[in-house]
Amino acid sequence: MIDVKFLRENPEMVQQAVSRKKFEVNVPAVLALDEARRSAIQEAEQTRALQKAANQEMASLDKKSPEFQEKIKAMKALSAEAKSLEAKAKELDQAFKEGMMSIPNLPDPEIPDGTTEADNRLVQSWGNIEAYPNAIAHWDIPWIDTLIDMKRGVKVTGAGFPFILGGMARLARSLVWFLMNEAESAGYQLVIPPLLVNEDSALATGQLPDKEGQMYWDEQDNLYLIPTAEVPVTNFLRDEVIDKERLPIYCSAYTPCFRREAGSWGADVRGLNRLHQFDKVELVKWTAKEESAAELESLRAYVEGILEKLELPYRTLLMCAGDIGFPHHRQYDMEVWAAGQQKWLEVSSCSNFTDFQARRANIRYRDSDGKLYFVHTLNGSGLGLARTLAAILENNWDPDTETVFVPEVLRPLYNDDSIGLKDIG
Repeated sequence: MIDVKFLRENPEMVQQAVSRKKFEVNVPAVLALDEARRSAIQEAEQTRALQKAANQEMASLDKKSPEFQEKIKAMKALSAEAKSLEAKAKELDQAFKEGMMSIPNLPDPEIPDGTTEADNRLVQSWGNIEAYPNAIAHWDIPWIDTLIDMKRGVKVTGAGFPFILGGMARLARSLVWFLMNEAESAGYQLVIPPLLVNEDSALATGQLPDKEGQMYWDEQDNLYLIPTAEVPVTNFLRDEVIDKERLPIYCSAYTPCFRREAGSWGADVRGLNRLHQFDKVELVKWTAKEESAAELESLRAYVEGILEKLELPYRTLLMCAGDIGFPHHRQYDMEVWAAGQQKWLEVSSCSNFTDFQARRANIRYRDSDGKLYFVHTLNGSGLGLARTLAAILENNWDPDTETVFVPEVLRPLYNDDSIGLKDIG
């Protein structure tokens, strides 16, 4: 949520900034609600003050006097008016809060304008994408169906819920261990969070009211399956005040994630490219406001370093204003080259939300001067497993042995240098 004081003082700036993103908000309408609710609150307070003054006057009157009876009538009328005004103020206040919740975070003025992927700016690339002449799409690997069983996943649940078996499960486990070990070595506290969150948590991080269609919802308990560990981990500190000396705080969580991916179909959903259930290692930071820009750059550099250790060619894109999410201020996407598909696959997004999530979640820190400020929150994928595995399989395919070479950093965890028919079952 943006600062209401900033909104009141800079309505045109806010409207212009929001227009750079893909969201539509009527800023004057939100400000009109703000004015109406403040007026209603003031009228209710004034009426309660009149009621209190009348009550004090009644204390000095003879209870049998005509004046006392008239005051009783006046008190009843004031009480009814006050209740009506308070109800109106409460209704307007709720409408105003909903209006504020509908305003996305303002994009960084330095990010490019645009509305499509073509408008994103390339800021870094690494690796030679021409170095894989034998690569094939991972779904064309002859033995792949015995280690990534899509058909049985459809039978048991539906499309986008594969079984991962045998050596592929061991390779996935090795990748998780590697990613979590790297995060812990970099100072991230490891967290195992809940996989279901309540509505307040989803509102705090900005999944609601923006992504209802992509989240799995349990109507009976009004709980949501997490689309990313960002949601429960960020909310870990909701409604808390932190001493500035504790900042920055780093946490990392490995979880399955669940997304409907409504409206997606076609070639892009083949194999591991786009699943409804997928595993991901998430990185979350809470920082002081003056540190968040530098912390985003260090988060980006960390993820790039992980990709280099996995020997995966990647490119880093600074996302344009129209291609970043509802709560995002600045966002980098890291894409790895999947040589078999001849395409880039996003495996990480690193984002700075400034104080937007913290205002919704009420997470603050106390500075050395005793003043309270909202923290800045950041998060990044470090990494998404499914697409990372897809790139590893395609880029390391050896047609002579019909095996996939395991990246060197994973071999001590995997206990072998390749995966193939020998790893089935």
